[in-house]
Amino acid sequence: MMAAASEARSESAEGNKAGKHLYGLFHYNSTMLRFESLPDPTDTWEIIETIGKGTYGKVYKVTNKRDGSLAAVKILDPISDMDEEIEAEYNILQFLPNHPNVVKFYGMFYKADHCVGGQLWLVLELCNGGSVTELVKGLLRCGQRLDEAVISYILYGALLVSQLSSPVHVYGETPLLEPLSGWPLRNPPPTLLHPERWCEEFNHFISQCLIKDFEKRPSVTHLLDHPFIQRVHGKVLFLQKQLAKVLQDQKHLNPVVKTRHERMHTRRPYHVEDAEKYCLEDDLVNLEVLDEDTIIHQLQKRYVDLLIYTYVGDILIALNPFQNLSIYSPQFSRLYHGVKRASNPPHIFASADAAYQCMVTFNKDQCVVISGESGSGKTESAHLIVQHLTFLGKADNQTLREKILQVNSLVEAFGNACTAINDNSSRFGKYLEMMFTPTGAVMGARISEYLLEKSRVIKQAAGEKNFHIFYYIYAGLYHQKKLTEFRLPEEKPPRYIADETGRVMHDITSKESYRRQFEAIQHCFRIIGFTDKEVHSVYRILAGILNIGNIEFAAISSQHQTDKSEVPNAEALKNAASVLCISPEELQEALTSHCVVTRGETIIRANTVDRASDVRDAMSKALYGRLFSWIVNRINTLLQPDKNICSADDGMNVGILDIFGFENFQRNSFEQLCINIANEQIQYYFIQHVFALEQMEYQNEGIDATPVEYQDNRPLLDMFLQKPLGLLALLDEESRFPQATDQTLVDKFEDNLRCKYFWRPRGVELSFGIQHYAGKVLYDASGVLEKNRDTLPADVVVILRTSENQLLQQLFSIPLTKTGNLAQTRARITAASRSLPPHFSAGRPKVDTLEVIRHPEETTSMKGQTVASYFRYSLMDLLSKMVVGQPHFVRCIKPNDDREALKFSQDRVLAQLRATGILETVSIRQQGYSHRILFEEFVKRYYYLAFRAHQTPLASKESCIAILEKSRLDHWLLGKTKVFLKYYHVEQLNLLLREVIGRVVVLQAYAKGWLGARRYKRVREKREKGAIAIQSAWRGYDARRKFKKISNRRNESAVHICAGAEPREHPALFHPMGRPSDQSGDPYPTVTADTRGTAQVPDCSEPGDHKVLRSSVSHKSGPRADGSSGHAETSSNSPAIAEKDRHPHAQSSSKGCDVFTGHSNQHSVWETDLLSSGTCHSAPDRPGLSASRRALAKPDSENGLVQKQRIPRRRCQQPKMLSSPEDTMYYNQLNGTLEYQGSKRKPRKLGQIKVLDGEDEYYKSLSPVDSIPEEDSSAHPFFFSLSSKGASFAQP
Repeated sequence: MMAAASEARSESAEGNKAGKHLYGLFHYNSTMLRFESLPDPTDTWEIIETIGKGTYGKVYKVTNKRDGSLAAVKILDPISDMDEEIEAEYNILQFLPNHPNVVKFYGMFYKADHCVGGQLWLVLELCNGGSVTELVKGLLRCGQRLDEAVISYILYGALLVSQLSSPVHVYGETPLLEPLSGWPLRNPPPTLLHPERWCEEFNHFISQCLIKDFEKRPSVTHLLDHPFIQRVHGKVLFLQKQLAKVLQDQKHLNPVVKTRHERMHTRRPYHVEDAEKYCLEDDLVNLEVLDEDTIIHQLQKRYVDLLIYTYVGDILIALNPFQNLSIYSPQFSRLYHGVKRASNPPHIFASADAAYQCMVTFNKDQCVVISGESGSGKTESAHLIVQHLTFLGKADNQTLREKILQVNSLVEAFGNACTAINDNSSRFGKYLEMMFTPTGAVMGARISEYLLEKSRVIKQAAGEKNFHIFYYIYAGLYHQKKLTEFRLPEEKPPRYIADETGRVMHDITSKESYRRQFEAIQHCFRIIGFTDKEVHSVYRILAGILNIGNIEFAAISSQHQTDKSEVPNAEALKNAASVLCISPEELQEALTSHCVVTRGETIIRANTVDRASDVRDAMSKALYGRLFSWIVNRINTLLQPDKNICSADDGMNVGILDIFGFENFQRNSFEQLCINIANEQIQYYFIQHVFALEQMEYQNEGIDATPVEYQDNRPLLDMFLQKPLGLLALLDEESRFPQATDQTLVDKFEDNLRCKYFWRPRGVELSFGIQHYAGKVLYDASGVLEKNRDTLPADVVVILRTSENQLLQQLFSIPLTKTGNLAQTRARITAASRSLPPHFSAGRPKVDTLEVIRHPEETTSMKGQTVASYFRYSLMDLLSKMVVGQPHFVRCIKPNDDREALKFSQDRVLAQLRATGILETVSIRQQGYSHRILFEEFVKRYYYLAFRAHQTPLASKESCIAILEKSRLDHWLLGKTKVFLKYYHVEQLNLLLREVIGRVVVLQAYAKGWLGARRYKRVREKREKGAIAIQSAWRGYDARRKFKKISNRRNESAVHICAGAEPREHPALFHPMGRPSDQSGDPYPTVTADTRGTAQVPDCSEPGDHKVLRSSVSHKSGPRADGSSGHAETSSNSPAIAEKDRHPHAQSSSKGCDVFTGHSNQHSVWETDLLSSGTCHSAPDRPGLSASRRALAKPDSENGLVQKQRIPRRRCQQPKMLSSPEDTMYYNQLNGTLEYQGSKRKPRKLGQIKVLDGEDEYYKSLSPVDSIPEEDSSAHPFFFSLSSKGASFAQP
């Protein structure tokens, strides 16, 4: 999708020659749904009217041009971020056309528009029943309500559709899905209006749906199993009919269908025919005639057309429109993302994008300076820049982005107020630093606040108000019925927020905006990460400040002192002490008396009424100032970068300065003096970067450029800030004298400030005038000394430190820095709790806010500190942050003082243009070179454009010329050590560099892909070989293990068979060691096993014709079985056995012993050889053998002739063996022939000897003698048992 967007942007840039796109969407080429291949909807459908409005588009009623049928169409803008949602919606509609809860889908169309971007049309079935909301509203108008069963059916249908796709995405007002849309996002979660009127299951279902913690919130599957939804089962058809009847009844009662008629947007900026008209007029530098009248005329013409932004080179002029414009949506954020500036109209997003691209490209901090008069739109411009930077620096942490967007709203609620010329005037200086990773992803933020106007807490000028937060909290607590808890009155307003009109309480209780703002502030607290306990403590401190303002003092006389104060009404005192969790007696003592330490003795002196009032007001200002500073520090703690992602030192910053504007009221006091001095400092910073530094470099580098004259305010700044005769230094000096007054202060100013910028008007006692860069301002010196001192008695600090409110203790335990703010605290906080909302961080370590980080300019002794000293250090700290980054200027202009839209006052605008030096700025941007880059840095940055990647060109003029000529730039100059470029050159070079780097990245991607594929192939082959080796080893191991088990089982069986054979008719059949049985005394044969694993079978011989061979089983030494079993394992590779395998088998004589009962007339001798391989071998000729045994073994004996007469066996008899290689060869040939002919049975393999089956043809050919009758052989169970164990018997 990014590739598609980039392609669209490049096409837009190339198409700029034919016609430049105005405020609209960029070209969109989707690679997912292929919108361009879809048919054009205008051939089939025609829009009739607007019937709804959704999140991503509008819903219209359309008619089919062919058959006149009606349908509904959702028109969506093809935004890249919506591709997945659009595809999910399309899949549901396409693949579930017959689902009972999905509307019919008539197709998707694409309407191409090369100016404002294409439109995607989803044509659906027209639901005439309306939405559930309209149905419910109609019932309420009639005094009715939906039955709970019908509600459960509607919710059941909505949940079924939600289960079709994850995540579910709904456009417009789909009738069944509307009740659930947006519920989990409401904060605090709503409940039923009258829970007692509904069943317990319905209330529980609603509470489950609205759980704020999404980890604990049930899924759709769980909700379908809820008892309230389970009611529907078995009643679907009945409930459908009931709902249809309700809809029909409502249709008769309310026949008029509510239709939302809306006009299409047809303002001039969106017309293509006007594009060429504004191409050259976007930048005032392109004007051929350069004078004040031409600039004013040009700005006025653009302002009437609602083109409020205009370029002056790389500087942006923004006129306040005094109305909401629809040019700040996410579509416009994508429009101003990494494109050439000339491709789009001037916009505040373009300035933000320029700062972001410079930061990422040059790896250097940036600074956006927003300046202008009060009411010119600086605060809103700062909001928009933060919004766009957050969009550009998108990170995986969605919660962090939400927190950053909420910061401004929260801080401005505490720091902004309504003044005579601005309803949302910043009463403090704010420098917001957004921190990014080296790759450009936002990772945190930090706020620096300066010069909060604390005096506004205790007193406001006529027509002005206190800080916003006091009205918000009062309205919120009033609607929550909590005013009593915070000891606030419900009828009479507190003194600090009361005004001369007496309508404050009426506005607080009746205005819906105050209540909504209070809910928004609560939402901000939660999103950023404040705990509920902290928020509650903040509310208590604010309520305590309001209660402190209600404390009044009265003078009393005593015997020794006549000027003494007391608190006549103790109720306000008790309320304040209760809310602040301190003792009311101690609070009264701290307000009405003070301690003086003289010569080691402590003397308590009473305060006069005026002094007690000053102490009360100083306490209120200190409480609010420290609370505001703590909130800022807490925000910084919660938004600090995660060290696991990137260190703050490795990242880059974009700073946004939003400071109070230049002010000139009917009565200007000490606050306006500080504000205007700060604006003088910002103007000086602008002049230095735009004029002074540029012309200074012209001289140093030998560049022939026409100098531009400008008004330098450096002498005026020296008059304010220099020591010891500057205005602020004289103010501090006079403040140290206890007997000094405001009159002596003005006299001192007149005596020491002898310059053209200072004057003292005649006939006015306590006043003086200053000639600022923006005009003359007359200041009132009344109360300036007391405001500058800003003393807070130590008794008050001690009392507040003893509070039971932990936050209040912290506010007065943490020391102040030289800028007058609380020192930043070291917070031990985990990365998870930094990126998650507070309710997800339960059980995590809490922040230790009492562990203090020492600020480099921190001081714990503030006795000599004044507001003027705080102000001076604040300016120094602000400038130290600004000079680090590359500046980007936004000059805000107020078109009129009446705050009316489309009203352009030429005189008022011209005065601001003259004060800000816009005319000189246009001149120097036309003639000058705003970018001056060292040869070394220029070559290092852009050598890719003219040299190969492996080359390292020298940092010389020749290398710079090669790069510039290769880039085809003109109007550049080379100095002694620097390249001088126009303001537009750097943008062109950056675009070329980005294109080259993009091609390099593509090549790298292919190379890395090929290397990765080759590496993967090698690893895969290696793994396959390893797998084969492992499988082979395992199979071998498994075969050997099975073979050992079989061998052991056969050996054990043979031993048990031999040991269990009982001679019944001939008890002397077997006897041990060749002795007669009558000598052993044991009538049963015995099998002995020696320790070497050899089993001895007794040799039985008897006089007469009964002779038995002794059989022995010999085993090779090897792995032995357990000693307890008494059985020995065998091995098939014994040399002795192999030798025996090569001899013919010995056969017993016909006069052998008959061991079978019932066959005494038939004499046979069996010779048994039990071997580990399962084959049968002849017994070895050993010295222990009897003579008869040796006689039987002779091949030329009489018994040997009998061996040749082989009797064929039947099935289940012991198979015969091939004992010669010739037999084996012949058998193999014959078996192959038989197999080819279709033989049913194949030989089995036992070890290395092939054993023939009883039905084998070759076996029959070798055994011509008739076989034993089957019934006779079956009568000998011992024979078959022995043959099944692998023993071999030879029969005569």
